[in-house]
Amino acid sequence: MAAGVIVGSIRAAAGDLMRPALRGVLLRSLGVTLAIVAVVWAIGTRLMTGWAGEVAGAHPVDVPHWLEAVRWVAGLLSGGALMIGLSFLIAPITTGVAGLFLDDVAAEVEAAHFPSDPPGRPLPLSESLAETARFTALSLGVNLVCLILLVVPGINLVAFLLGNGWLIGREYFSLAARRGLDRAAAERLARGHRAAAFTVGVAAAALLWVPILNLATPLFATAAAVHLVKRVGRGA
Repeated sequence: MAAGVIVGSIRAAAGDLMRPALRGVLLRSLGVTLAIVAVVWAIGTRLMTGWAGEVAGAHPVDVPHWLEAVRWVAGLLSGGALMIGLSFLIAPITTGVAGLFLDDVAAEVEAAHFPSDPPGRPLPLSESLAETARFTALSLGVNLVCLILLVVPGINLVAFLLGNGWLIGREYFSLAARRGLDRAAAERLARGHRAAAFTVGVAAAALLWVPILNLATPLFATAAAVHLVKRVGRGA
């Protein structure tokens, strides 16, 4: 597999995110994702601050404004803890949300770059929802393991990048391939180009560490996978 095919797919996908045709899809996906993150943040900080207040109330000491001070410190600590947690959980959150828009992204990329090819076929709604739920669950599992590995400096970063790279590369390549092939043919194509899909997946996973850009990771991964599937399918 020529490195040029992989690099070309990544560069083309990055350019696609800037095109007006995808801007609406990107904004809708970002809006829903940010709303979910805001709700998780609000609930999480409220629960952790309330728990700290209950602990302080059960063990009072003769210090003025003790309870208020504990709640204030708990608010700071809970915010930091949630920020770390969300940095690992942003992948499954964005995956679940973006699953509603991935066929739109794939169709736009195909129409813009491969107009002479037959248009891809979106998965039936029931199958699409099932695949989104399955992928979200897998992403949640991978990132919870990475979060647990937070206690092992260095290893957690590598695990995060490789784990998400493997998952993103495999799932999005299969999604793109299924638009033009049946399941068996798509699986054969994926097996034959696992290394290329993994490399593209790692590039997408790296975006998860970049604030704001991480919210667009599934859309970037979809565009990159479509380019890669089309190019390897033509033997380019």
